[in-house]
Amino acid sequence: MAEIILNVDVRDGVGTGGARAARRAGMVPGVLYGGDKAPVAISVDEKAFRKSLYTGKLLGHLVTLKYGEETQPVIARDVQFDPVSDRPLHFDLMRVDENQTVKIEIPVHFINEDQCQAFRQGGSLEVVRHAVEVKVPANHIPEDLIVDLSGHKLGDTIRWSDLKVPSDVEPTIEGRDFVIASIKSSSAAKAADQIEAEEAEAAAEVPATEQSDEG
Repeated sequence: MAEIILNVDVRDGVGTGGARAARRAGMVPGVLYGGDKAPVAISVDEKAFRKSLYTGKLLGHLVTLKYGEETQPVIARDVQFDPVSDRPLHFDLMRVDENQTVKIEIPVHFINEDQCQAFRQGGSLEVVRHAVEVKVPANHIPEDLIVDLSGHKLGDTIRWSDLKVPSDVEPTIEGRDFVIASIKSSSAAKAADQIEAEEAEAAAEVPATEQSDEG
């Protein structure tokens, strides 16, 4: 079962007024939805919520919701933050079964850039997808999708098939091996190559000019 437990209260007040009242009481308002049940307005202690949030194992992961003596698995689908204070303002929880297949976005992380020769040659990483939506059992959601850059070369295109993912993780994009990122020559590297080529061309023309003058 999930490592994180969210102890929630059911909110009587809904809408903007109810959410503000919850925040004034030191709570983070939220909503529980999904399954064959109606949405329920809930709230959770802000300090406990922040602690769970900053572990990195709350958003997009299977966690346990606890209300009194009742527990159920849920997935935290969204958290809204104050743009100035970064305070959590609202969250969404989705009811799930542990073995249920869910659709969820997983972030893509790139590792071993320092071991990739392409970047020492002036290459740059152009990321097409920072996250990929996948279908996966709720109790087996990966924290991230890893791209190992150590074996890639300048000009390489990194596709879904290049990622090492568990067999039960499938992309929702079907029928094509879509692009995750590519390694391209940077504009600075291209400019340096062009200058070098022009200098080489100019140097090659000098002897022919001198020979013409002597004649």
